[in-house]
Amino acid sequence: MGKLKTEQADVSEIEAKGDELTYEEKLEHCSVIAKPMASKKLTKKCYKLIKKAAKHKTYLRNGLKDVQRRIRKGETGIVIFAGDITPVEIMCHLPAVCEDKDIPYVYTPSRKDLGAALGVMRGCLVVLVRPHEEYKENFDELKEEITNLAVAL
Repeated sequence: MGKLKTEQADVSEIEAKGDELTYEEKLEHCSVIAKPMASKKLTKKCYKLIKKAAKHKTYLRNGLKDVQRRIRKGETGIVIFAGDITPVEIMCHLPAVCEDKDIPYVYTPSRKDLGAALGVMRGCLVVLVRPHEEYKENFDELKEEITNLAVAL
């Protein structure tokens, strides 16, 4: 009756399990406040960046409480929200905080896909990605696209 050892799951296994919904079907499950929503191409770029950042322990923050605390303490980067969160009241204040601190943010359609990009078997509500030398080019490109997406609204 001891603790079970938890290991990071293989990303390919997670993506293969029961993910039959298309991008458009996932958008139907998103909340009303999920704007700016990433396009299909931008969503893939976000997940790719998260996969790279997950290899570096302190450059990726996930979970509502951790991201809230890190933003409050002054960490910067890119914030990626899941769009299919219910109830929305648990995180509807965070986009305003990001705007006040000039942190670019974007919504992706599925919290399960966000968790899969992290390499865990659970969904994830929000992720804060900080810049690192290994993925600096991808980070800067994504940051610029998210900023342009927010301006278009």
